[in-house]
Amino acid sequence: MKKQRVSNAFVAASWIALGAGMIGFIVGLVRAEMLLNEKGYYFTILLYGLFAVVSLQKAVRDKLENIQVTDIYYGICWFATLSSIVLLAIGLWNATILPSEKGFYAFAFLLALFGAIAVQKNTRDNMLQE
Repeated sequence: MKKQRVSNAFVAASWIALGAGMIGFIVGLVRAEMLLNEKGYYFTILLYGLFAVVSLQKAVRDKLENIQVTDIYYGICWFATLSSIVLLAIGLWNATILPSEKGFYAFAFLLALFGAIAVQKNTRDNMLQE
């Protein structure tokens, strides 16, 4: 049974979610009145989180398709994903910014992570159809 390709609408929505989350987060950082080291912390957490969720999505998908994934790699993927979220939460909890700004960064971060997962899934699904 041949699987259907991912719809162009969902591919576009996934890329838009990734772009909106990343660009929103980065624009917020550029415009923020915080020290450069604070901006660097949040930017690094964004990159760490994006890499972690793409790795996790691949590891989960590999396991579902009976492609061997070592338990240590699988565990590291989960640890990296959860630790990026926890590190962002700790940073925002202790930040001296408005609660609305904290919410903005949290939602932009989560939107970017969701977008990265969806883009990775769509890319893999469509590669299998070619």
